[in-house]
Amino acid sequence: MNHDRLLGRMVSRRAALALFRATGAAMLVGCMPRHSNSVQLKPSASASTASTVDSAPLPGCVVRPAQTEGPYFVDETLDRSDVRSDTSTGVTKEGVPLQLTFRVSQMGGTGCTPLAGAIVDIWHCDAVGMYSNVTDRPFNTVGQTFLRGYQVTDRNGLVQFTSIYPGWYPGRTVHIHFKIRTSAASGSSHEFTSQLYFDDSITDQVHTQAPYASKGQRTVRNDRDGIFREGGNQLLLTLREANRGYAATFDVGLQMG
Repeated sequence: MNHDRLLGRMVSRRAALALFRATGAAMLVGCMPRHSNSVQLKPSASASTASTVDSAPLPGCVVRPAQTEGPYFVDETLDRSDVRSDTSTGVTKEGVPLQLTFRVSQMGGTGCTPLAGAIVDIWHCDAVGMYSNVTDRPFNTVGQTFLRGYQVTDRNGLVQFTSIYPGWYPGRTVHIHFKIRTSAASGSSHEFTSQLYFDDSITDQVHTQAPYASKGQRTVRNDRDGIFREGGNQLLLTLREANRGYAATFDVGLQMG
Protein backbone atom coordinates (compact mmCIF):
# COMPACT_ATOMS: atom_id res chain seq x y z
CA MET A 1 0.00 0.00 0.00
CA ASN A 2 1.37 3.39 -0.96
CA HIS A 3 0.72 5.10 2.36
CA ASP A 4 2.36 2.19 4.17
CA ARG A 5 5.51 2.60 2.07
CA LEU A 6 5.60 6.37 2.56
CA LEU A 7 5.14 6.09 6.30
CA GLY A 8 7.79 3.38 6.45
CA ARG A 9 10.36 5.57 4.77
CA MET A 10 9.49 8.54 7.00
CA VAL A 11 9.68 6.54 10.21
CA SER A 12 12.91 4.85 9.17
CA ARG A 13 14.57 8.19 8.38
CA ARG A 14 13.58 9.53 11.77
CA ALA A 15 14.87 6.36 13.46
CA ALA A 16 18.17 6.61 11.61
CA LEU A 17 18.67 10.19 12.70
CA ALA A 18 17.89 9.21 16.28
CA LEU A 19 20.80 6.80 16.30
CA PHE A 20 23.22 9.68 15.91
CA ARG A 21 21.74 11.86 18.63
CA ALA A 22 22.76 11.48 22.25
CA THR A 23 19.20 11.90 23.50
CA GLY A 24 17.00 9.98 25.90
CA ALA A 25 14.91 8.47 23.10
CA ALA A 26 14.40 4.73 23.19
CA MET A 27 16.12 2.57 20.58
CA LEU A 28 15.25 -0.96 19.63
CA VAL A 29 18.12 -3.41 19.86
CA GLY A 30 18.39 -7.15 19.39
CA CYS A 31 20.46 -9.56 21.41
CA MET A 32 22.05 -11.76 18.77
CA PRO A 33 23.47 -15.17 19.69
CA ARG A 34 27.07 -15.76 18.61
CA HIS A 35 26.21 -19.26 17.39
CA SER A 36 22.81 -20.49 16.24
CA ASN A 37 21.68 -24.03 15.58
CA SER A 38 18.32 -22.96 14.14
CA VAL A 39 17.47 -24.17 10.64
CA GLN A 40 14.61 -23.45 8.27
CA LEU A 41 12.57 -26.56 7.61
CA LYS A 42 9.36 -27.43 5.84
CA PRO A 43 6.70 -28.46 8.40
CA SER A 44 5.62 -32.10 8.43
CA ALA A 45 3.21 -34.31 10.33
CA SER A 46 6.12 -35.87 12.20
CA ALA A 47 7.40 -32.57 13.55
CA SER A 48 8.17 -32.63 17.25
CA THR A 49 7.63 -29.74 19.61
CA ALA A 50 10.65 -27.45 19.60
CA SER A 51 12.05 -25.85 22.72
CA THR A 52 10.49 -22.40 22.86
CA VAL A 53 13.58 -20.53 23.98
CA ASP A 54 17.27 -21.15 23.50
CA SER A 55 18.90 -21.41 26.93
CA ALA A 56 22.14 -19.75 25.78
CA PRO A 57 23.11 -16.58 27.68
CA LEU A 58 22.34 -13.25 26.08
CA PRO A 59 25.39 -11.53 24.55
CA GLY A 60 25.84 -7.91 23.41
CA CYS A 61 23.13 -5.89 21.68
CA VAL A 62 22.77 -4.45 18.20
CA VAL A 63 20.36 -1.84 16.89
CA ARG A 64 17.16 -3.03 15.20
CA PRO A 65 15.30 -0.69 12.83
CA ALA A 66 11.95 0.87 13.64
CA GLN A 67 9.23 0.50 11.04
CA THR A 68 5.82 2.00 10.46
CA GLU A 69 2.86 1.07 12.62
CA GLY A 70 0.68 1.03 9.50
CA PRO A 71 -3.06 1.73 9.32
CA TYR A 72 -4.34 -1.37 11.13
CA PHE A 73 -3.21 -1.04 14.75
CA VAL A 74 -6.11 -1.17 17.23
CA ASP A 75 -5.32 -1.02 20.95
CA GLU A 76 -7.74 -3.80 21.90
CA THR A 77 -6.17 -4.42 25.35
CA LEU A 78 -6.57 -8.15 24.74
CA ASP A 79 -4.31 -9.85 27.29
CA ARG A 80 -3.89 -13.29 25.74
CA SER A 81 -1.22 -15.63 24.46
CA ASP A 82 -3.31 -17.46 21.85
CA VAL A 83 -4.46 -14.78 19.41
CA ARG A 84 -6.08 -17.01 16.81
CA SER A 85 -9.71 -16.66 17.84
CA ASP A 86 -12.29 -13.91 17.50
CA THR A 87 -13.44 -13.19 21.05
CA SER A 88 -16.93 -12.18 19.91
CA THR A 89 -17.71 -15.49 18.17
CA GLY A 90 -15.08 -17.93 19.41
CA VAL A 91 -14.19 -18.83 15.82
CA THR A 92 -10.51 -19.70 15.40
CA LYS A 93 -8.63 -18.63 12.29
CA GLU A 94 -7.26 -21.50 10.24
CA GLY A 95 -3.66 -21.59 9.07
CA VAL A 96 -0.24 -23.11 9.65
CA PRO A 97 0.53 -22.83 13.38
CA LEU A 98 3.11 -20.28 14.43
CA GLN A 99 4.56 -20.04 17.93
CA LEU A 100 6.31 -16.74 18.41
CA THR A 101 8.46 -15.93 21.44
CA PHE A 102 9.86 -12.48 22.19
CA ARG A 103 12.83 -12.20 24.56
CA VAL A 104 12.94 -8.56 25.63
CA SER A 105 16.02 -7.05 27.27
CA GLN A 106 17.29 -3.66 28.37
CA MET A 107 20.72 -2.59 27.20
CA GLY A 108 23.01 -1.11 29.80
CA GLY A 109 26.69 -0.52 30.35
CA THR A 110 27.32 -4.18 31.13
CA GLY A 111 25.20 -5.64 28.33
CA CYS A 112 21.64 -6.93 28.13
CA THR A 113 19.50 -7.81 31.13
CA PRO A 114 15.96 -9.22 30.99
CA LEU A 115 13.26 -6.56 30.99
CA ALA A 116 10.22 -7.51 33.05
CA GLY A 117 6.86 -5.77 32.80
CA ALA A 118 7.07 -4.64 29.16
CA ILE A 119 3.86 -4.84 27.12
CA VAL A 120 4.30 -6.59 23.76
CA ASP A 121 1.50 -6.33 21.19
CA ILE A 122 1.27 -8.23 17.92
CA TRP A 123 -1.21 -7.95 15.06
CA HIS A 124 -1.30 -9.32 11.53
CA CYS A 125 -3.59 -10.41 8.73
CA ASP A 126 -5.20 -13.84 8.39
CA ALA A 127 -4.50 -16.46 5.72
CA VAL A 128 -6.45 -14.52 3.07
CA GLY A 129 -5.10 -11.06 3.90
CA MET A 130 -7.73 -9.62 6.26
CA TYR A 131 -7.09 -7.74 9.51
CA SER A 132 -9.64 -7.74 12.31
CA ASN A 133 -11.64 -4.76 13.58
CA VAL A 134 -10.96 -2.47 10.62
CA THR A 135 -12.69 -1.30 7.48
CA ASP A 136 -10.87 -1.42 4.17
CA ARG A 137 -12.05 -1.63 0.59
CA PRO A 138 -11.81 -5.43 0.37
CA PHE A 139 -13.34 -6.15 3.81
CA ASN A 140 -15.16 -4.90 6.89
CA THR A 141 -14.25 -6.77 10.09
CA VAL A 142 -15.33 -4.18 12.66
CA GLY A 143 -16.08 -5.85 15.99
CA GLN A 144 -13.86 -8.87 15.35
CA THR A 145 -10.61 -9.42 17.24
CA PHE A 146 -8.74 -12.28 15.58
CA LEU A 147 -4.93 -12.22 15.37
CA ARG A 148 -4.50 -9.43 17.89
CA GLY A 149 -3.32 -9.48 21.49
CA TYR A 150 -0.66 -8.54 24.00
CA GLN A 151 1.42 -10.18 26.72
CA VAL A 152 3.49 -8.72 29.56
CA THR A 153 7.08 -9.91 29.84
CA ASP A 154 7.92 -12.10 32.81
CA ARG A 155 11.03 -11.78 35.01
CA ASN A 156 13.07 -13.36 32.21
CA GLY A 157 11.83 -10.84 29.68
CA LEU A 158 9.76 -13.46 27.85
CA VAL A 159 6.36 -13.42 26.17
CA GLN A 160 4.93 -16.06 23.89
CA PHE A 161 2.15 -16.01 21.31
CA THR A 162 0.32 -18.77 19.48
CA SER A 163 -0.84 -17.58 16.09
CA ILE A 164 -0.83 -18.63 12.44
CA TYR A 165 1.56 -17.92 9.59
CA PRO A 166 0.27 -14.70 7.98
CA GLY A 167 -1.21 -14.45 4.52
CA TRP A 168 -0.70 -11.56 2.11
CA TYR A 169 -2.51 -8.56 0.68
CA PRO A 170 -1.67 -6.28 -2.27
CA GLY A 171 1.26 -3.92 -1.84
CA ARG A 172 3.02 -5.73 1.02
CA THR A 173 5.19 -8.75 1.62
CA VAL A 174 4.24 -11.17 4.41
CA HIS A 175 4.79 -9.61 7.84
CA ILE A 176 3.75 -9.31 11.49
CA HIS A 177 3.49 -5.98 13.32
CA PHE A 178 4.73 -5.64 16.89
CA LYS A 179 4.86 -2.89 19.48
CA ILE A 180 6.78 -2.81 22.78
CA ARG A 181 5.75 -0.39 25.52
CA THR A 182 7.31 0.24 28.91
CA SER A 183 6.47 2.49 31.85
CA ALA A 184 9.13 3.91 34.13
CA ALA A 185 8.60 4.43 37.86
CA SER A 186 8.69 8.18 37.24
CA GLY A 187 5.68 7.88 34.96
CA SER A 188 7.55 8.37 31.69
CA SER A 189 7.16 5.63 29.12
CA HIS A 190 8.90 4.33 26.01
CA GLU A 191 7.36 2.84 22.90
CA PHE A 192 8.87 1.12 19.92
CA THR A 193 7.12 -0.28 16.85
CA SER A 194 8.43 -2.46 14.07
CA GLN A 195 7.64 -5.49 11.91
CA LEU A 196 8.78 -9.10 11.53
CA TYR A 197 9.37 -10.88 8.23
CA PHE A 198 9.70 -14.39 6.81
CA ASP A 199 12.05 -16.06 4.37
CA ASP A 200 10.39 -16.06 0.95
CA SER A 201 11.14 -19.74 0.35
CA ILE A 202 9.26 -20.72 3.52
CA THR A 203 6.33 -18.48 2.61
CA ASP A 204 6.17 -20.10 -0.83
CA GLN A 205 5.79 -23.51 0.82
CA VAL A 206 3.17 -22.37 3.30
CA HIS A 207 1.05 -20.51 0.77
CA THR A 208 0.54 -23.60 -1.39
CA GLN A 209 -1.60 -25.03 1.42
CA ALA A 210 -5.21 -24.35 2.35
CA PRO A 211 -6.58 -21.83 3.20
CA TYR A 212 -3.74 -19.68 1.82
CA ALA A 213 -3.94 -21.08 -1.71
CA SER A 214 -7.46 -19.68 -2.18
CA LYS A 215 -5.96 -16.18 -2.21
CA GLY A 216 -3.80 -16.96 -5.24
CA GLN A 217 -0.16 -16.16 -5.82
CA ARG A 218 1.15 -13.19 -3.85
CA THR A 219 2.23 -10.12 -5.79
CA VAL A 220 5.02 -8.73 -3.57
CA ARG A 221 8.07 -10.56 -2.22
CA ASN A 222 10.53 -9.21 0.34
CA ASP A 223 12.86 -7.54 -2.13
CA ARG A 224 9.99 -5.62 -3.76
CA ASP A 225 8.46 -4.34 -0.52
CA GLY A 226 9.37 -0.71 0.18
CA ILE A 227 9.13 -1.12 3.95
CA PHE A 228 11.15 -4.35 4.02
CA ARG A 229 13.93 -2.59 2.12
CA GLU A 230 14.25 -0.19 5.08
CA GLY A 231 15.98 -2.71 7.34
CA GLY A 232 13.85 -5.82 6.90
CA ASN A 233 16.87 -8.11 6.68
CA GLN A 234 17.48 -7.34 10.36
CA LEU A 235 13.90 -8.30 11.21
CA LEU A 236 13.71 -11.73 9.57
CA LEU A 237 12.51 -14.58 11.76
CA THR A 238 14.58 -17.75 11.91
CA LEU A 239 11.98 -20.50 11.89
CA ARG A 240 12.18 -24.01 13.24
CA GLU A 241 9.77 -26.90 12.87
CA ALA A 242 7.21 -27.30 15.66
CA ASN A 243 3.76 -28.90 16.02
CA ARG A 244 3.12 -29.26 12.28
CA GLY A 245 3.99 -25.61 11.88
CA TYR A 246 6.77 -23.26 12.88
CA ALA A 247 8.25 -21.59 15.94
CA ALA A 248 10.64 -18.68 16.29
CA THR A 249 12.31 -16.71 19.05
CA PHE A 250 13.06 -13.05 18.42
CA ASP A 251 15.47 -11.16 20.71
CA VAL A 252 14.87 -7.46 21.17
CA GLY A 253 16.09 -4.93 23.69
CA LEU A 254 15.37 -1.36 24.61
CA GLN A 255 17.99 1.27 25.29
CA MET A 256 16.37 3.96 27.40
CA GLY A 257 18.07 7.19 28.39
